[in-house]
Amino acid sequence: MTKAGLQALLSHWLRNPVQLFTLVVGLSLATALWSGVQAVNAEARASYDAAAETLGEGQFAQITATTGTIPQADYIKLRRAGWRVSPVVEGRLDGVRLIGIDALTSPGGIAPVGLNEGDLTVDMITSGILFATQDTLDQIEDYGVQTLPNPDVAPGVILTDVGTAQRLLDMDGMLSRLIVAPAQPVIQPPLADVVSGLSVRPPQGGSDVARLTDSFHLNLTAFGLLSFAVGIFIVHGAIGLAFEQRRPVIRTLRALGFPLGRLVGLIAVELLVISLIAGAIGVGLGYIVAAALLPDVAATISGLYGASVSGTLQLRPEWWLSGLLIAVGGTAMAAAASLWQLARMPLLASARPRAWAMQAGRGRLTQGALALGLLVTAMLLGWLGSGLAAGFGMLAALLIGAALALPVVLDRVLAFGASRAKSVMAEWFWADTRQQLPGLSLALMALLLAMAANVGVSTMVSSFRLTFTGFLDQRLASEFYVYADDAEQAAALRTYLEPRVDKVLPIQSADQGVRGLPSEIYGPTAHATYRDNWLFLNAAPDAWARIEAGEGAAINEQLARRADIAIGDEITLAGRQFAVLGIYGDYGNPIGQVIVTETTFETLFPNVSPLRFGLRMTPGDVPALAVELRDTFGLAEANMVNQAGIKAFSLDVFDRTFTVTGALNVLTLAVAGFAILMSLLTLATMRLPQLAPVWAQGLTRARLGRIEIIRAVLLALLTAALALPLGLALAWTLLAVVNVEAFGWRLPMFLFPLDYARLAVFAVVAAVLAALWPARKLARTRPADLLKVFSNER
Repeated sequence: MTKAGLQALLSHWLRNPVQLFTLVVGLSLATALWSGVQAVNAEARASYDAAAETLGEGQFAQITATTGTIPQADYIKLRRAGWRVSPVVEGRLDGVRLIGIDALTSPGGIAPVGLNEGDLTVDMITSGILFATQDTLDQIEDYGVQTLPNPDVAPGVILTDVGTAQRLLDMDGMLSRLIVAPAQPVIQPPLADVVSGLSVRPPQGGSDVARLTDSFHLNLTAFGLLSFAVGIFIVHGAIGLAFEQRRPVIRTLRALGFPLGRLVGLIAVELLVISLIAGAIGVGLGYIVAAALLPDVAATISGLYGASVSGTLQLRPEWWLSGLLIAVGGTAMAAAASLWQLARMPLLASARPRAWAMQAGRGRLTQGALALGLLVTAMLLGWLGSGLAAGFGMLAALLIGAALALPVVLDRVLAFGASRAKSVMAEWFWADTRQQLPGLSLALMALLLAMAANVGVSTMVSSFRLTFTGFLDQRLASEFYVYADDAEQAAALRTYLEPRVDKVLPIQSADQGVRGLPSEIYGPTAHATYRDNWLFLNAAPDAWARIEAGEGAAINEQLARRADIAIGDEITLAGRQFAVLGIYGDYGNPIGQVIVTETTFETLFPNVSPLRFGLRMTPGDVPALAVELRDTFGLAEANMVNQAGIKAFSLDVFDRTFTVTGALNVLTLAVAGFAILMSLLTLATMRLPQLAPVWAQGLTRARLGRIEIIRAVLLALLTAALALPLGLALAWTLLAVVNVEAFGWRLPMFLFPLDYARLAVFAVVAAVLAALWPARKLARTRPADLLKVFSNER
């Protein structure tokens, strides 16, 4: 009996291959978008973990100096006092991160790969070896040091010994930090009694970069989940329609005595096999999606956070297994309601031709109440909630609530249209459209979510771009920027430039934690350039004058929000207290920033010398000065950048930052269009009993086809009209809630009506294209097939 029942169920897919194609493709696309995003995230996190494991970031306590660097003599004092520490020298070499460690004193697990070989250790200590991936080694010049390619070193990082790093970075006698071994002597003098000006940073359980980029990856995951949800709407619709079409078969099997539990089990096994096959296809497609997106993600993370991500995608179990599991789980969720209805529906209920639509109608009140509850929850989370979890919870409740409300709203709109109909034909059109709504509602929900996501994300990105462009115009006030290779060249450059330009503005900074948060301390020259262009979001009276007098400091919005710092509060910089006199916008910067005057900076960080200079001068004199500097100092083109060049580079980084979300938007809209196509194709056959009487009364098949296209356009326009306010609410949530919690700054919201109109046109075109095939199929339906409707038992 089981075999016969299984054959009867499977025969449905043989008679309806398009529906099977819909189910498999919908689930595959949903899984592909999800697994592609997860693959990108897994690759990035693997790169962070490799960097942390290689460099000891987060695993061990570290000693740092308030001045930024530690004299080598202080390291020797600590070793003689019994402190088991290991030196680290860190800097940039041809744009690549160079790390120097001591192979003999480094704690286990962070020495360069391969140093367990004795000869290699001797070579490294005596003559130096550069360990890195081959791609990283190809980015640097030949410095006369032996290189050893190794794929296990973190991307964008070169490891070597301390002495070689000091020589290549011109840091003779200076160290960047000290790594503290886990096992220390029982009797040990306090750190402050041995050397002053040093502090111990405890182990952090993970790399700073991994925590810093968590918000970025969380956003990617949210978009991947949204894309998966849109795909699951397709699966839900296909499964629901398959159940509706198979009701006569199920009724017959039940009437013949087939056990209900066994029937439900067979359908569950059938869907499990389909989900595994579709999930495997989706994982393969996800690999292709991830491979296409990974270069832009790597550029984004490098540009925004200074972290390196491998450009090679690996087949990691954590993302392909999650892809298969979410495919099975998504299918289970999509089929749960249909299986529940099957288990509870009376034996002969399936004989009614509109049983499925009637069931949907009875559940509309419950669906509307659930939608209202979710929308109220979203409002409460936006009003009372705090934290990133509350922000994404608000987004989820808002999107799901709006999607559930869509069929209810559309039903009321169509009922209103029917009440205003002036002819029998118009009244039939509105009534027939209402009858189709249960079959199309899931596809329209997918379209609503896709359009709302597109409106919300494009509004956020465009608002960010407008704000960011204005921000660059304010910040990049100098006409020309020059970068020296070392402190000696910087001093010579400054002496040479001062009589030739209007003003030389040194750009110098030091890294230091402020209230436990990583921050950059800047010391600009007191000049009108900063007073006129750096606008405060909130400030004390005469803030700039008081900062230039050394009475206080200004901080960026990120530091103010995360550390809960207000105007008048005090912060500690290099052991001194400073009052916060101003808070300024610092869009695009993920960490804290503090501004003090140049004189104050020099007293706080005497060992930091500026290597970059902003030059105020006549823009027309920039090309001639560039030629002079190249001829006199041998400066490379990369060391001289005009204002327009920096702005173009910054905007390019910005554009690449949102390439991924833009690609996901396009893919999500494409999946929604596919959902409409498949729903219309499936409904085209099911609707023959409703269309045959209309045809028999004189309506031509061609006109029926045109009406189908008009109906698709109407539903797309109604969905677009509802998607616009939902998308704007989504944009506000992203800008005012999620962005503040994730990145620490709030952006103003701008509206872009032309973009919204373009999106509505795109949605209508997608609906028309999706309706063309079913309409053409309907227009070419043989009269004999329509006549059969009147002879069949219905």
